[in-house]
Amino acid sequence: MGDFDFFTGTWNVVNRRLRERLVGSDEWEEFPGVSVAHGFFAGGGHFDEITFPTKGSAGATIRIFDPARQEWSIYWMTSGSGVLEQPPMVGRFVDGVGHFYADDQHEGRPVRCRFIWSDISATTARWEQAFSVDGEQTWETNWIMIFTRASD
Repeated sequence: MGDFDFFTGTWNVVNRRLRERLVGSDEWEEFPGVSVAHGFFAGGGHFDEITFPTKGSAGATIRIFDPARQEWSIYWMTSGSGVLEQPPMVGRFVDGVGHFYADDQHEGRPVRCRFIWSDISATTARWEQAFSVDGEQTWETNWIMIFTRASD
């Protein structure tokens, strides 16, 4: 518990996202975001909303810690769909780096999805998403967020 306590507060976000996924693209788009995060359940839960002002959209994440399994489940939803996406990403932090995985789909194609939280400090953090289509032998990173704590 408490792994996401660092994230409570307001963050400015630089997003880098592949324009096309799983086609060998190296063309990235960059756009800003603002994330506001809150903890609950004494560190066993976490919620954040991220807005993408140049995209006219937003998303929200709910994270719940399972003390019996010592794992987090991470659920995502977007303002566009209004649906809590399934399955959740599941994983844990080891030595200050969080790894989370789920079997998912991208445009109807089965993928293994991975989130990594790293470079965590009082004022910065990094999140990245990657897909694998070959049983985790290789990964294509397709979205990176660099978080910088907003000044009060």
